[in-house]
Amino acid sequence: MKPDDPTTGPAPSTGPAVRVLLCDDHAVVRAGLRALLSSTDGIDVIGEAGSGEEALATTARLRPDVVLMDLQLGTGMDGVTATSRLTASGAGATAPRVLVLTMFDTDADIARAVAAGATGYLLKAEPPEKLFAAIRDAAAGRAVLSGQVADRVVSRIQAPGPALTEREQDILGQLARGVGNRAIARALFLSEATVKTHLGRIYTKLGVRTRSGAVAVATRHRLLP
Repeated sequence: MKPDDPTTGPAPSTGPAVRVLLCDDHAVVRAGLRALLSSTDGIDVIGEAGSGEEALATTARLRPDVVLMDLQLGTGMDGVTATSRLTASGAGATAPRVLVLTMFDTDADIARAVAAGATGYLLKAEPPEKLFAAIRDAAAGRAVLSGQVADRVVSRIQAPGPALTEREQDILGQLARGVGNRAIARALFLSEATVKTHLGRIYTKLGVRTRSGAVAVATRHRLLP
């Protein structure tokens, strides 16, 4: 039977299996992913991590090809920081590829993950076949984006919204939580005067005059992480 016979589907992979490390702070999610990935050929889950710190240690020990990384990891190191450290952990082929697998598709989260060195950004709502293909593509060094994320990236390029600095995004996130200037200053190790200066710049960029207006515009433009 010919490998390209349309009645047989794609020929099974004859190369080495892609070695995958799962990083998610929910044990049930990791168990589900392990079971799902074990159902397909060519992907081998070699380990799990429940935190960013554990992902770094386990990666150093097991040397996976791809780390499947959640962004929200509870307390401690978040997924973006872990991604940045993993992708900088070796030169060339010795660093693993990181494929973000998350429920969050805000512009801020996408930009931070890509800037940290993630090879791909996939939403958990994608069907299993998309996940399998994304893992193989990531292992081969090909960029991977969920269709919804790709559409948002293109839209963002064609009609860019307000550009905030990382510090301004941090302060905006505090505003969205209803935190006052003094508490923001303490949380971000800034003076209240510096916080007020940043707020003025945020208001100018967003074209608003109030805290609630800033949060509303940021929500509309999906700028909040």
